[in-house]
Amino acid sequence: MRTMKIVADSSANLLSLAKIPFANAPLKITTSEQEFTDDSNLDVDNMVSFFDTYKGKSKTSCPNSGDFLTAFGDADDIICITITSGLSGCYNAACVAKQMYETANPGKRVCVIDTLSTGPEMQLLIEKLEEWVSDGLSYEEILPRIEPYLKQTGLAFVLASLKNFAANGRVSPAIAKITGLLGIRIVGKASDKGTLEPLYKCRGEQKSLETLFSYLKENGLVRGKLRIAHCQNEPLAQALKQHVNEQLPQVDVKILKCRGLCSYYAEKGGLLVGFEKL
Repeated sequence: MRTMKIVADSSANLLSLAKIPFANAPLKITTSEQEFTDDSNLDVDNMVSFFDTYKGKSKTSCPNSGDFLTAFGDADDIICITITSGLSGCYNAACVAKQMYETANPGKRVCVIDTLSTGPEMQLLIEKLEEWVSDGLSYEEILPRIEPYLKQTGLAFVLASLKNFAANGRVSPAIAKITGLLGIRIVGKASDKGTLEPLYKCRGEQKSLETLFSYLKENGLVRGKLRIAHCQNEPLAQALKQHVNEQLPQVDVKILKCRGLCSYYAEKGGLLVGFEKL
């Protein structure tokens, strides 16, 4: 019997799955003073505190092909999902690992998926993959279902700071500069090309919460799943959950904490929200 495994990079915010084999390949956040590896040993709160006061340059680096090979282990069939290629080289590194793995292990197969997203939207796909595998679907049956499912999911966010996005050239310094001033928050989404797309400038958390909820409803949130990942802002995550529970009681809402990579980009106070458009 063939073995199947799910692999993701660490931006998925997951370290393990309950029902099927899973592994992640850690990204790294590097500064002139310290390097943070986004694995199970990372003290995320300490990292966030560090960046609260750090004024120097920082950058992220993706896992190399060897990191992905380690995550692949010895499974026969592997589905590997990565953070958007619009923000990281993870997808390319995973594709190199796929070629190496399949060449060294004839008959074994790896499918690499560029999610064009990150964080909780990746988590939604992983949960769906776990469901399909647990239901007994084969590798051949699962692969054609992935792209249609991703078209039914989305990623939205509320960010109180864009400092690290700007430092890595992901948004313009002009947009980053106004974020956080006078309580300004940015509400936006992952674009169809997998890039950061700011949509609204909101003053204060309450306004940003209302704007985010309106965006989710307008873009297909009716039932299905909502996954909220927060960076040291559980009150806002709980407020969004309560709002959804009251107005859309059929939605399955879960809250989790951002791990290293997502905390670096969401920054303190930020929310990343993955949702199904059903």
